[in-house]
Amino acid sequence: MNISIIQAMINAIDKPAIFISPNYVIEAVNKPYRDTYPVDIKLGFSTCYHVSHRNNKPCNECGETCPMQESKKTGRAANAVHIHATNEGQSYCDILMRPIFGSAGELLGYLEVLDKLTFASNSPSPGKMIGESEAFKAMLNKINRAAKSDICVLLQGETGAGKELVSQALHSASYRANKPFVVIECTGLSDALFESELFGYEKGAFTGAFSSKKGLVEAAEGGTLFFDEIGDVPLAMQVKLLRLFETQTYRPVGSTTVKKANFRLVCASHKNIKAMVQRGEFRQDLYYRIAGFPIQLPALRERPSDIPMLATHILSALAEKKRLHKTVLNRLSTYSFPGNIRELKNIIEQAALLANETTIREHDLPESIFDEATDSATDSAVNNSSDNTFNRAVNGSYNSTSTTLTAANSDAFLKENIMTLEHAEADYLKQVCRNYTGSVEELAEALNVSVRTLYRKLQKANIKIKGAFS
Repeated sequence: MNISIIQAMINAIDKPAIFISPNYVIEAVNKPYRDTYPVDIKLGFSTCYHVSHRNNKPCNECGETCPMQESKKTGRAANAVHIHATNEGQSYCDILMRPIFGSAGELLGYLEVLDKLTFASNSPSPGKMIGESEAFKAMLNKINRAAKSDICVLLQGETGAGKELVSQALHSASYRANKPFVVIECTGLSDALFESELFGYEKGAFTGAFSSKKGLVEAAEGGTLFFDEIGDVPLAMQVKLLRLFETQTYRPVGSTTVKKANFRLVCASHKNIKAMVQRGEFRQDLYYRIAGFPIQLPALRERPSDIPMLATHILSALAEKKRLHKTVLNRLSTYSFPGNIRELKNIIEQAALLANETTIREHDLPESIFDEATDSATDSAVNNSSDNTFNRAVNGSYNSTSTTLTAANSDAFLKENIMTLEHAEADYLKQVCRNYTGSVEELAEALNVSVRTLYRKLQKANIKIKGAFS
């Protein structure tokens, strides 16, 4: 295959595409690819990693997964999600790398085709998904692949993980992007209300129906219908949903006319739908209808490297511009966030209101964020104190030099000498403070609690640190 044939093949692709040699040199390029990057591409000289990343060596030598290396190992196509330096700045791209072989089976090079992921960013961007962790990139790849088809997508993830934002990304990256995106909140709707909201109703269908009303299915014509928390749909209504999804037909309440629907289906739930099926709480046939392409959204604690970026993104949307101190970012990065991104947003907004200065510091954070660390420190103190107590007993520290403790009398000993949690924590703090020479701030950081929390605990235990309390 000569280079003119390869160039013709590249030109026929409507997405940004290049043909590269096994040593990363670009041999052919199409116009969409040239238009993507602010770099003059010289065929036979420019390398893919320099054009896309401004690097002087391949991606795998710069801490990223290289799809060419993966393709070399397997002899098959490979993909990766990378952040490229494009004309629009740092941009996400889904890369598909495919090996090209000659008639004799020899490797000629690799075809690289790009999908621009306009719904994601690694910097504060309104309306976009934010992050750059590996878990985040893996999710972006699934979103991009699912968006290109009409397959039914089921989004699973904890509350606050961003399921509605992902559903909007699926819509905006699809061919239905210029059509409506309609959200149906499934939680709290009764059977009758759910049916009338979904399918609409005719005039006189029930008391108070003074005129006909178009349902949400009709409102989503040609676009995307997003069922949020579909796990909350009553069993009696599930059979009607199944018919709608399978036949793409429905009948408004009070009407005898069957209407045809045209929509792309996306569903979401924080519940384990598969487990609900096993318990008989969700129809199995409906589950397999909606779970054509399941996407699991990672919890925020599974992508801690994204937390500083998300926090900055949330701050940038506030009216009063403030910044986060590095100790705040460290604190946020070690918190488990049971409420995920929604909880992070609440914490940042509260801290911004409490902060008296333009820099948000640890003492501006809500007290709730320190409870987790306090509990961990308390557990550690109790464990250490209990272990020391038992060890002292075994070693005869309690004037029992000739007594051998059996399981029975050691239980009795612990019952007589067990500490309360409050006393164990106070005892532990006294031991720490007795020989500690640093500042209160340094001690708080070492104990993994806020300065405010440490002061409160020290005062409660009547402990003073070298004049720290006057």
